[in-house]
Amino acid sequence: MGVKKNKGITVQGMPYEDWKDNEYIESLVEELKANGTNVVVGSFDKLINWGRSNSLWPLTFGTSCCAIEFIALGAARYDMARFGWEVARASPRQADYIMVSGTIVHRMAPVLRRLYDQIAEPKYVIAAGGCAVSGGPFRKSYHVVQGVDQVIPVDVYIPGCPPRPEAMIYGVMQLQRKIKVERFFGGVNRKEKIKKFFEEHPAPEAKEKNN
Repeated sequence: MGVKKNKGITVQGMPYEDWKDNEYIESLVEELKANGTNVVVGSFDKLINWGRSNSLWPLTFGTSCCAIEFIALGAARYDMARFGWEVARASPRQADYIMVSGTIVHRMAPVLRRLYDQIAEPKYVIAAGGCAVSGGPFRKSYHVVQGVDQVIPVDVYIPGCPPRPEAMIYGVMQLQRKIKVERFFGGVNRKEKIKKFFEEHPAPEAKEKNN
């Protein structure tokens, strides 16, 4: 009897065909196949990325109603502990990623950038909800940032107003898939892309209080 080979990158035993794939992850897979990798280095990559993807620690950060949906992930009904995400940290220096859950006003943007800078590499960002993705109901408003990707680089977008806890679980699982196809050793350094992002998006300055 032949052995069925896994044709793609998946997580938690979820069949590859059940994913609604995005072109970005597929392009990362094709890049790995085209460039190839050393057997030893590739094995270390697979081992380290397996551990990293299954122990993602989020930063406790929320500014609006989407944060309530994220809090629900820790309850028994959704139980994010089964994925290894339950260790939510209050300090950015102990977190792996930040899920921006809620509205980011211009006065909050410098604080968000500072929190991102304090997270140790490698670090990731998930924009959860319409406000974080594109401004949401405050689209083209003078006081709300029209998408957190204008302040920090975003890895995964989760639409919804607010998104259901199931959608947040799916979004973090997509981040797991992205981590699994990254090269921890060698290859294109992820910091180069982040450096280019910050060159194009300078740090926002805090708004002075009007007297």
